[in-house]
Amino acid sequence: MPSGRTAQEPDRSRPTGPRPLAPTPFDVEAVFPELTGTSRDVTLLYPRAGQPGPGDSSIGGPLLWPADEPWPMCAEPGHYKPLDAPVGPEPVAMVPVVQLYARDVPGLAFPAGTDLLQILWCPLVHEDDQYAANPRLLWRSTELTAVGTAAGEPPRPHTVEEDYLPRPCTVSPTAAVEYPNGDLPEELADLLDERFDDLKEKQGYCYFEVATTQQSKVGGYPGWTQPPDWPHCPGCGTRMEHLLSVTATEPGMGRWLPLDDRDPRQGISAAPSWQAEADPAALDTFGHDMCLGDLGGMYFFVCRACPGTPYTHRYDC
Repeated sequence: MPSGRTAQEPDRSRPTGPRPLAPTPFDVEAVFPELTGTSRDVTLLYPRAGQPGPGDSSIGGPLLWPADEPWPMCAEPGHYKPLDAPVGPEPVAMVPVVQLYARDVPGLAFPAGTDLLQILWCPLVHEDDQYAANPRLLWRSTELTAVGTAAGEPPRPHTVEEDYLPRPCTVSPTAAVEYPNGDLPEELADLLDERFDDLKEKQGYCYFEVATTQQSKVGGYPGWTQPPDWPHCPGCGTRMEHLLSVTATEPGMGRWLPLDDRDPRQGISAAPSWQAEADPAALDTFGHDMCLGDLGGMYFFVCRACPGTPYTHRYDC
């Protein structure tokens, strides 16, 4: 969590504004009118290894933290590291996973009086928590938090499962529109399956490659790698809203690879922009470096109808 910079000094090591994307090579709803009304706005985060500070939106970076608030610790007796000796009774410090400022993600609705979203988790496996890290989600007011921020470094966990320990990354929130992948209703998927295959054969691209996303993002559809598992709010019973996904995969080629991450050796006309491959020199900076099981993800959900904006999560691998 070291930053070496103050909250007022943004990281300039990577682009942090919206990334330039290739256009969708076809009008989804014109080719597949059955999908009309299923599009969703999404903000793609594009985490890249860097040196974010507490004043930056980030994945795995340091958090803007109140000096009078203890750092969260996990003391659950059941957390463990697979194939390792028991962790022991000492509480384990949670680690920063996500920090998003409202100014950077205009598409994210914040509860009244807040403009900062933070997610931390215990970087160990929890059997009673979907065999994954145990997260905590916080909404804050930047103005109130910045009045008395903590100095120095937060506690470090004395042991971690590396799959749940993100490296510090800047983010480049980029607005886009996507269509359902795993959330495509089964009957509709069966109806369109042959036409999806026909599109791939005749045009060289697939609906799922150019119209759906499976990467770290805010809003849109969850980046499921297994069948969807939408939670319902225990308070009011309604299906909860997808807040964000933290996934182990980031695009290294294709439609969702930013144009400025393309391999410059390909040349402008070597391939359509939506088929491009990444610059090999930049690939090792892509993503937060967490495996999350077998290239899975952690998906966060909220209920905006109930007081306190209750949240929960799902994990798949």
